[in-house]
Formats: sequence, structure tokens, C-alpha cells
Amino acid sequence: MNEKLVQNADKIYQLAEQKAAQYFQSLYLQVIEKSYVPALTKDINVWKQNHIHHHPPLLSIFSRRKNKTELKGYSNHIRWLNYTGKLDNYLDRSISYLFMRDLGKALDASDTQMKIRQVVDHLKNSLTKGREEEKESFSMAALFRWAQREGIETTMIWVLDKLKTVTRNIPDGMDAEHAQRKLIKIIAGVIMHVVVEMEEGISPLDRRQRLEKAIRLGYSYGLTYPFIDDLLDSHVLSDVEKNRYTQLIRTTLITGTVPELGGWDGKNCSLIHYIHSELREAYEYIKANQQAETLKAFFDQSYVFFNSQEVDRKKDLSNSNYTNEEIYVPVILKSASSRLIVRSVISAPEDEGFDNRTFYYGIYNQLADDFADMFDDRKEGAVTPYTYYLTYHDKRPDLINPFELYWAVIAHLIHQVYQSDLKTCEVILDRAINGLKRFKERMGTPKYNEVMELFASGNPLFNRLIQKMVDKADDVDFFDKLLRDHIMTILKTERQEQDDFLQEIDTIRNQLNNSLKIYPGENVPLIDDLITDASNYSLFGDGKRLRPIVAWQIAVKGYGLNPTAIMPLLKSLEYMHTASLIFDDLPSQDNAPIRRGRPTLHTVYNAAIAELAGLFLTQKAMEEQASLHEFNAKTVLNMIQYSARMTEKMCKGQAMDLGSKGKALTLEQLIIMSFYKTGIAFEASILMPAILAQAKESELEALKKFARHAGIAFQIKDDLLDVEGNQNKLGKPVGIDKENNNSTFVSILGPERARIEMWEHYCLAVEALHEVPRNITFLKQLLNYMVNRDH
Repeated sequence: MNEKLVQNADKIYQLAEQKAAQYFQSLYLQVIEKSYVPALTKDINVWKQNHIHHHPPLLSIFSRRKNKTELKGYSNHIRWLNYTGKLDNYLDRSISYLFMRDLGKALDASDTQMKIRQVVDHLKNSLTKGREEEKESFSMAALFRWAQREGIETTMIWVLDKLKTVTRNIPDGMDAEHAQRKLIKIIAGVIMHVVVEMEEGISPLDRRQRLEKAIRLGYSYGLTYPFIDDLLDSHVLSDVEKNRYTQLIRTTLITGTVPELGGWDGKNCSLIHYIHSELREAYEYIKANQQAETLKAFFDQSYVFFNSQEVDRKKDLSNSNYTNEEIYVPVILKSASSRLIVRSVISAPEDEGFDNRTFYYGIYNQLADDFADMFDDRKEGAVTPYTYYLTYHDKRPDLINPFELYWAVIAHLIHQVYQSDLKTCEVILDRAINGLKRFKERMGTPKYNEVMELFASGNPLFNRLIQKMVDKADDVDFFDKLLRDHIMTILKTERQEQDDFLQEIDTIRNQLNNSLKIYPGENVPLIDDLITDASNYSLFGDGKRLRPIVAWQIAVKGYGLNPTAIMPLLKSLEYMHTASLIFDDLPSQDNAPIRRGRPTLHTVYNAAIAELAGLFLTQKAMEEQASLHEFNAKTVLNMIQYSARMTEKMCKGQAMDLGSKGKALTLEQLIIMSFYKTGIAFEASILMPAILAQAKESELEALKKFARHAGIAFQIKDDLLDVEGNQNKLGKPVGIDKENNNSTFVSILGPERARIEMWEHYCLAVEALHEVPRNITFLKQLLNYMVNRDH
């Protein structure tokens, strides 16, 4: 590496280190002299007038009970705040805090106040007056709908695919949900920066372009957290791998060019190759979208951020000799530079006020986070101000108490950085007390008191005041914390539901595979039972069994039907589906050579046997449906009649397909044909068990709507996989549609617009589920599987 570049990088870091050391010294003096105590005591005594309310005893008991009941869950909490008239203040302090923390704004500026009010009004409206299904703002459907309104669907699809891929590549030993949440948070933060920077009267085109760039920049910058910070903090890589990987990153930041990875052996080989490729793409995107005047600031701040993290990461908790400066200076640097980078990432103009506020503000958040995580950090052996003090406070009287420093930072921010602004004081103290309340709730009172006995022992009077606020103060909670908990709950729930979904699919598939085999019937002279053999050959390829699996879930999970009693229905669905594939693959139709990972039936036997096997399976399906003895006979007859009508429509759909070969279809024609060919089969899988359960007509209509749009989304994904898929994963050749000159969603719309159309039908299917008063978790997961699958 060029020695001059290395020296220049070291000089930049040293200058930043000097500034951080000066800041630390000013905080150190406040702690030694306890000068922050009288200032904050006065602030808190004023602040508490808005947060400690004296109610009559009976009303107080009623209020506490009501709160405890009402505040469970994201939606309930918002409804309760709105009902009690507290939502405005709640959102105001929450958005004000984000403007301070993430945007580096001064709250006393009139333009900042106006923008905060606009955000609060918009957010309140969306939280309280939107349609019920739109209040869930963090589903893929809701994000896509927002992207549609902004005209940035393609970029939203891109980032959703990226998030899915990143989550899939998070290795064991790292938290996939945390990585996903952090990425989403950073993307949202960059979007917020860009939106706030937009001037009045911006054109729709310019707004769209800036939002698209913000999403890509947010993803590109956010990717560094899971794949640099979290990865190096974990035990996934060996020490040798960490050193090599760290040198790659350092070289990139110093030279401005990502070096080649070279050979990388061992169990982490594929992981590192993926990360290197993804980070290089992200880095090049950020670099390509930098203004010349901000490029140097981006490189400088990135290096300071990375190097300060490395200095911290290399500390060893068993080393008892770190000075206070060695503990705190890197914390100041990394906490400030992580937010300073964002502004350079979006090429925002220089703002000295932002730089100063952000530099001094960073450690406030970092100390709050380190306090909340101190026991987890200590367990991991990480050196933070809290873990180090916990370990050595009784041996090192010179060590600064980080809890005292935290309050010194707060005093410095309120009175030196924000010039004693009342709104700023209010928000910062709200946040501080809220952090202690959350910690106490999470740890329990005994553990909390133990922690306070250690960290607040130097200021008993001041600590009593703080603890009184923790116990009695109201209205200090924040929307971003509620949102964080909500998103983590969603991500964890979705991961669990997805795992359950895949496990149940395997379980049901195995049960079906053990039940589907058709055994020879009567022994008739001159007949070799080729039909049964041929049918079994087609049945036992590598089939997904999606249709009977869907039916099982609807029947058992949705309507509580007996799993054994519905087995004939499940077999009939797979027999019908397999028959349709046999007919579809015939030389007179698609003439396909491969199906379910092996040669098609007519190529192994002949076309005549294949035709007969298809007919044979349709009759076996009818026989199975007529064997549903545990259900009301009239209900079974209704279901069989429905099944016959659906088979008729599927035949018409195949006829449409054959008649359209080589012809240019319109999108409307293709949607109709896809529904008849594919959507009908999904509808039957869902409706047949619902009919058996004697579901209401309104519920059947909602399920039909879901099936229609899910089936079309499934077909579009099939068309995309035919162009972009992997033959080994698909179990059939790719490019068949193009070879046969068939009209597909991709040939009509192109890949990009086809994806948009797929997501449109995905959203319509999700919205249809809001009308179904049943356990619909499986259908949601099925829909996600359908649009995210690679085979």
C-alpha cells in the first residue's frame, strides 16, 4: 500500500482523536467537579412538572390498570394514546428526537419546528385514519404500496430482494433479525435525510429520482453494519480471517479502491466471496454517487469510523491497564462519525452546525446503548465503558463512572451545545428517563437496584431524584422504541412462521408421499399394468405437492377438520395435478422433455400410455373425492360438482394456452389464461376444504379473490424463472417459453415490469386475506414462498 496514503489516513485519525480527547477532558472535569449535578437538578425539577401527575387514589388505580391492559402491542398503544389525547405530544417528542439524533438539527430553529410539525401531522393521520390493513406499515405489501405512490416500485423490489438475500446469508453466530432491522433503520434514516433536504416545489420526477438514490445509498451504507461491524464482533471468522478481512477494508478506505479477494479457503469461503462482492458493489455505488466536494469527507469519516471501531474491538477485558482516555476517546469517535458519514453519503452541503451538534451528540446515544447492553457485552468479553467499570471499579479508583459521565454529557448537550433550549432539554430528559424505565422493566427491580447501587453511588441525592423520576414520571416513551420492538417482533414472528411453514411442508409432503402410491388392481390376462406403473412414475418425481399441502393447511389449521378424514381430498388434488402435467407435457401440447427433475412420462413410455395414465389419474381423483365418508353427503356432492367445474375451466385454460402459441397476447388475455391455467388450481386447493367445512359464501368469495391473485403472482414468478432460473433447482429446462414462442408476462412486459405486476397481484392477494376471519398465517407464508422461491 502507498506509504503516503497510509500516513495521510493516520494524520486524519490523529486530528479526529485530538478533538475527541478535548471533548472528553471537558466531560471529565464535569464529572470530577460534579458541576453537572446542580444544573441537571434544576432542569429535572422544572421538567418533572409536565411528567409527574398527582391523581386521586381511586383514579390512579383505575388509570394504572387501564394502562397495563391497553398498552400491550403496537396498535393498542397507538389507539390508547389517541384515546387519551396524548398522541400529539408523543409523536412530537419522538420526531423531535429523530431530528436531533439522526438529522443533527437544532430544535429551536423555526424551519425545523415547521418540518417536525408536518411529519407529526402526516404520521398521526396515517396511524389513526388509514385503512386497517394499511396501518401495518412494515409488511412487504405495505412497502410496495408506498413505493407505488412514490413511483419507485422497481427500486423497492430491488431492495426487498437484497434484504431477503442478506438475511439468507447471515451465518449462524450472528442475529439475522437484528441485521435486517438495522439495515431497514439505516435505509429509513437516509431517506429521512434526503426528504428533509428536499426544497419546496420539487418536481415529481426529481423527488422520485432522489428517493430511489436514497434507498440504494441507504442499503449500500447500511450493509457495512452486518457485514463489517457485526461480522467482526462475532465469532464467525477465525482470528486469521479477521486480520485478513480487516486489512481488506482498511486498504479500501485508504486507497479508495476495493482490492481483489484472492484465494480464501475454509468453511467461510462462500460467505466471504458473497460479502466481498456485495460490499464492493455497494462501495462503488456510493463512490459513483458522491459529489467531488464531499468525496474526501466521505473517505475521511469512513476511515475514522472504521479505525475507532477497530481500536475498540481489539481491547481485551482482561487488560486492567486501559486509561480513561483509551476507554472513551474511541467511543466518542465511532459514535459521532457513524452519523457524520450519512450526510456525506447523500452528498449534502457542508453544515458546520450539523457537524458540531452531531460530534457532541454521538456519545450520548452510545452510552445509553452500552448501558442497556452491559451484561450481554460483558458476557461476550467486549470492552465498553460499562463492562470495564463493572470489572475493575473496585481495583481502579481512577476509573470514571460511565453513568456519571452520561449525565455530564446530557448537561453539556443541553447547556453548551443546544444553549439551554427548553424543547431540547425536554426531549433529552424524556429519553434518558425512558431508557432507565425500559432497563428496569427488562432486568427486573432487584437487578436494577443492584446496578444503581454501583453506578449511582457517587451522587446519592441526585440519584434519589433520578429514581423518583424513573418510578413516577409519565409520558416519556418514544415512537422509535415502540417501532423497534414492533419490527423485531414482526421479524422474529415471520422467521418462526417461515420455519414452521417449511417444516410443516416437509412433514405433510412426507405423509402424502407415503399415501399416494397406486397399487395394481385385479389381475387381468393379457394386461401388463403399465398404466399403474406409468401413473406412479409421474406421481413420484420431485413434486412440491403444493396443492394438497395448501388444502391440508386450510382444512386442518383454518377449519379444524380431521387430518385423517381429509386424506382422500389431498390425494385427489395431487392426482389431478399430476394428470394435468402429463397432458401438458405431451408432444401434441408442450412436448416437454423434463418434468420434476427427470424425463417426462411420454419419453419413458409413449404418448398413448401417457394419455391413458392422465385419464386414469383423473378418475382416481374422482374416486378419492367420493370416498370422503366422514362428511355430509350433500356437502361432498357440492364439492365434487365444484371440482368438476374447475377441471372444465383448467381444460379451457390449457386450450387457450395451446391456441395462443406463437401469438402475441395482450396483458389482459394473458391474465385470463393464467388464471384458468394456474389460478384455478390454487382456488380449488383452498376452496374445496372450505366447502367441506361449510364456510360462509362471503368467506368463500374472499378466498377466491386471494387464490386468483396468488395464482397469477405464481405464474408470473414461473415466467421469470423460465428466463432467469437455474435448471437444476427448477427440475425442468429454462427458456422453454421463448423457444416455443409463447406469450408470457416477461415477453409482454419485460422482466422489470413483470416483477411489478407480480408484486401488484401479491398485494391484492394480501389485501384479500384481510377479509378472511381465519388463521391465515399459512396463506401469508405460502404467498411469500411463491414470490420469493427459486424453483
